[in-house]
Amino acid sequence: MNLLHYIALTKVRGIGPVIGRHLIDYFGDAATVFTAPARELMAIPGIGPRLAESITDARALHEAENELSFIEKHSIQALVWGTPDYPKRLAECSDAPLLLYYKGVADLNASPTVSIVGTRNATAYGKSICTALVGDLKPYRPVIVSGLAYGIDSCAHRAALEHDIPTIGVLGHGLDRIYPAANRGMAAKMLECGGLLTEFPSGTTPDRQNFPMRNRIIAGLADVTIVVEAAHKGGALITAEIANTYNRDVCAFPGNVGQASSAGCNYLIKTNRAHLITGARDVEYLMNWEPQSQPTVSQTQLLQTTLTDAEQEAYKIIQEAGKIGVDDLSSTLQWPQSKLAITLLEMEMKGVITALPGKVYRIIS
Repeated sequence: MNLLHYIALTKVRGIGPVIGRHLIDYFGDAATVFTAPARELMAIPGIGPRLAESITDARALHEAENELSFIEKHSIQALVWGTPDYPKRLAECSDAPLLLYYKGVADLNASPTVSIVGTRNATAYGKSICTALVGDLKPYRPVIVSGLAYGIDSCAHRAALEHDIPTIGVLGHGLDRIYPAANRGMAAKMLECGGLLTEFPSGTTPDRQNFPMRNRIIAGLADVTIVVEAAHKGGALITAEIANTYNRDVCAFPGNVGQASSAGCNYLIKTNRAHLITGARDVEYLMNWEPQSQPTVSQTQLLQTTLTDAEQEAYKIIQEAGKIGVDDLSSTLQWPQSKLAITLLEMEMKGVITALPGKVYRIIS
C-alpha cells in the first residue's frame, strides 16, 4: 500500500468517504487512481469532468508529500480504511473516513468503548453525573471517547484520567493544534494513556462544519453513546442521531423538565431515541457487561457488614449457581414471592447482585 496516494485522495476536493471507496474498489488501490485517464475516472458514479481533472492534477500529490512528512516527523499513525489497523467498529459505518490520523497508545478496538457527549455549557448537575458515571464504569475496563470540547466532553476526559481509564479525544481539526487551547495540558496527558484521533490533516482549523463530521467518528467508534446533558439543539444530539443510524445503543440521563440544558436528553428519551439511565449499573444491564476488576472490599467483609440473614441466604445460592433465574431461586429458597422480590431489590440497591435480561441474577464480583 502506498500511503502517499491514500493521503492524496483525501486532498482532492469533492472526494469524500463514499466516492473515495468507489474509486479504490474500481481501481484496486489509490495509486492506480492517480494514473488513470480522465475518461476512465468519469466512468465512476459521482465523477464528473471537473473532479476528474482535480484527480489528474499533481497538486493533491504535492500536498500529500507535505502531510506525509508531517506525520512521520510527529510519529502520527495513518489508519487507512480497509486495512487491519483501521478501527473495526468505525469501518462498519457507511460514511467512515477513508483515512484517520492517530497519535496515542489506546486500543481503538477495545471492548467496551463508550462515547460520552453533552453540552459545552455543562451545569454542576451534568458535571457531577458525568464524573460519577466515568468512575463507576472503571470495573468494566472501558475506553472513554469524547470530543475534547468544553463542558461534558472535558469532564469525561478529565474523569477518565483521574481514574486511569484510557480516553480518546476525537478532533474537528488537524493534529498540529489543540482546540480549545485551554485543553492542551489535558490533551498531553491523554497521549500517555489514551490518544487523539482525527480525519483532518495538519493545517485544518476548527471550523464549524468540521464538528458534525467529527461527531460521526465519536458515534462510530463506540459500542454505546451516552448523552449526559444536552440542550434541544447541539452536537450531542447530532452524535446520538448518528449512533442510532449506525444501529448502536444510545443512552441519556433524564433532567429537570424546566431546564434548557436537559431538554435534549429528555427529548431523546421521550422519542425512544435513547435508553433512560441513571448510572453505570443501567449501562451494564443494557449492554450485558460484566465487571472485570475486583472490588476493594472482600465478599466476606461485605456479607458480615451489610447483608441481612435473608440476603446472605440468597447471596450464597446465587454465588454457587453463578447465574440463576428468579423462578429457580424462588423454588430453591421456598419463599413467598413478595419476600424474594424485596430481598433481591435490597441486594441490588446495596450493589452486591445485578439483574440480567430475563430476570436472571448474578453476583457482582
